[in-house]
Amino acid sequence: MALTHQSSPVVAALLVAAAIAVSRPLAVARDQQTEAAKDPWTESETLAPSELAKMLEGDKKPAVAYIGPHVLYRAGRIPGATLHGPTSEAEGLDDLKRWANALPRLETLVIYCGCCPIEKCPNIRPAFKALREMGFTKLRVLVLATSFEKDWVEQGFAVDSDRPN
Repeated sequence: MALTHQSSPVVAALLVAAAIAVSRPLAVARDQQTEAAKDPWTESETLAPSELAKMLEGDKKPAVAYIGPHVLYRAGRIPGATLHGPTSEAEGLDDLKRWANALPRLETLVIYCGCCPIEKCPNIRPAFKALREMGFTKLRVLVLATSFEKDWVEQGFAVDSDRPN
């Protein structure tokens, strides 16, 4: 079909529709990349639950800080984890900083929450940023994609709790 002077409005409308159809998936992909860019850590600064479980079996255990709600810590936690409370609140963040201030900056330090999916967690990002600013070079985020229950407990990794046996 040859394009004529009269068919150009139709062609223009088709081109606009095609541009809209192509740009929508690109916008969604860009939004997803922007969301991921909000994480202050790199992939190399993350740990899978299985990696941390293996580290905890070794002779040189990392320091582990729990930075979520107190009630969840008491119900079940990673053995050896210290409680600091929600670091989305000033009290929890201040407690974490006071505790971390005494640690060597070259020590491996793992932080975790697990109250909700990591991408929605209000505690993990403020804690990571604060500890990085303090100069910790071996800082790691435990990736609990869904929750502590799902990604740690149900996988059979060791758990301490304040619940009676």
